[in-house]
Amino acid sequence: MCGIAGFIGLDTPKQEVIKKMADRIAHRGPDDEGFYIHDHVALAHRRLSIIDLEGGKQPMYSTDGHLVVVFNGEIYNYKELKEELTDYQFSTDSDTEVLLAGYEKWGSDLPDHLRGMFAFAIYDENKKTLFAARDPFGIKPFYYYQNPNGTFMFASEIKAFLDHPDFIKEFNEKILPGYLSFSFTPTVETFFKNVYRLDAGHSLTFSEGLITVQRYYHVTFPIDKKDYNDTVDKIAQVMEDSVSHHMISDVEVGSFLSSGIDSSYLVTLAKPDKTYTVGYNIDRYNEIGYAEELTSHLGLNNTSKMINKEEYMNILDKIMYHMDEPSSDPAIVSLYFVAELARKDVKVVLSGEGADEFFGGYNTYREAVDFALYNKIPFSIRHAVANVAKKMPAKRGLNFLVRRGEKLEDRYIGVNRVWSDQELESLLKIPVTLTNQEITKPVYQEYKQEPDLVKMQAIDIYFWLMKDILQKADRMTMANSLEGRVPFVDKEVFKVASSLPFEYKVTKANTKVALRDAAKRVIPTEAYKKKKLGFPVPVRDWMRDDDVYNEIKRAFSTPTADRYFDTVQLIHLLDEHKAQRSDEYRKVWNVYCFIKWYDVFFNA
Repeated sequence: MCGIAGFIGLDTPKQEVIKKMADRIAHRGPDDEGFYIHDHVALAHRRLSIIDLEGGKQPMYSTDGHLVVVFNGEIYNYKELKEELTDYQFSTDSDTEVLLAGYEKWGSDLPDHLRGMFAFAIYDENKKTLFAARDPFGIKPFYYYQNPNGTFMFASEIKAFLDHPDFIKEFNEKILPGYLSFSFTPTVETFFKNVYRLDAGHSLTFSEGLITVQRYYHVTFPIDKKDYNDTVDKIAQVMEDSVSHHMISDVEVGSFLSSGIDSSYLVTLAKPDKTYTVGYNIDRYNEIGYAEELTSHLGLNNTSKMINKEEYMNILDKIMYHMDEPSSDPAIVSLYFVAELARKDVKVVLSGEGADEFFGGYNTYREAVDFALYNKIPFSIRHAVANVAKKMPAKRGLNFLVRRGEKLEDRYIGVNRVWSDQELESLLKIPVTLTNQEITKPVYQEYKQEPDLVKMQAIDIYFWLMKDILQKADRMTMANSLEGRVPFVDKEVFKVASSLPFEYKVTKANTKVALRDAAKRVIPTEAYKKKKLGFPVPVRDWMRDDDVYNEIKRAFSTPTADRYFDTVQLIHLLDEHKAQRSDEYRKVWNVYCFIKWYDVFFNA
């Protein structure tokens, strides 16, 4: 796991600038640094040494020296690829060198051959071109920017651009409505003007001043209704295979552990000596007891930490800095502290992200079975009922009527929706120029022939998983110089998960049905039954305490808040939540996190 950065430009003091860019992301790789400077090109690498501790230094050069690579991630099938790339003279035992050998053989088709998490850039001195790629599900980040004067730059984190003299830091207010609805940045555009995220499963070529982005990986769902027991066998086999590949390391591998099936399954398969859990001193937000029960059965060590309200609130500025862009996912802070805890012992941890999106773990996916009877009513009637319900005062049950009377494409943007387009029209002082439907439309178009469950999974994979869950996992582990590995988010695992028929994912009784039965075979406790809480956080409760209430009210009274929001409405929502007249914590926290982020990057 590492940090990479680079730029191509004519009139920049390259050594000084590339060093500053690398220093800015030194937390991603504190073990070593390396630079490549040639003509108008500068590349940098910060290394966290995991594989081939001595021979894996970067930048790394091809045998004839005309290719140079900087790479962040792990290629889990690198040993198999080395056996295939027999024409190349390998000089190290690192997975990095496989990228050079593979690029010489396959060119831009290289990413298709890789199994792993990766973001890399390869510069070809002969052709004067830069080729970059990001893994199929976006586990590792890659950002790029081009100045009007032609300077091109890339980095693992946006903050690296701040140290380049050709970078123009401007706030991109167009993205704000999307963030407020999704709780994260849902577009390839970012909150910094002209800074773009290279999307998951895409590659980029920079040649003669032009940027070309191509998609090399498509998420597909080729449903295959095989015998149920055979399917469970297949899940068990692919998970064992994935975990074994994710344990490849020249340093010790630990694991995060919560109370749910996902991390419990990984820990049971991997049996790492060390596991890590965080919790809070309110029972329904505390998973430590469940984690200790499992590790006791398995004979493993568990280290835990109780997070208090003061340290949670005090770390938010640092969290926003490391995230680069705002996110109102309260679990980010839990991830930061569990990563900080683990880094005291290990450099690598396993984590359970991706199982819900791949195997059907969210309760929203059960709508087709839970509401099957109501769904038989003709849509025209349900739609008319929904239009009436929208105009009525808020009351229990009305939201159901509204949801069931709208097309999925018009209402579903993911499992964690915060504000609707209609609500944003009254909240915001800036125009909504990019609606939620416009953001999600390309995904719905791609899967228009699929059933609603597949559409929902596709939306959650492309947005919630790729742009929030995996992003926060990368940033919070890397903020602590820790490599996070996610065995569920694996190409081979997805091949199995994506083929599952509806009833192997969700039923009236449960979610992740087939995965639970695979896990049940090995987990020695009843964790396979438990709904994953996902690092639950008592923000909802704390917001009613005077200290947190007053801090958020202060933020809602700042010039930043007044510039973008109807602050009277915000404070009203905050007061309603404090008085327990309504639960508004997600909306309040969503805006508060944006203001905290804005202060870090634009008011500091």
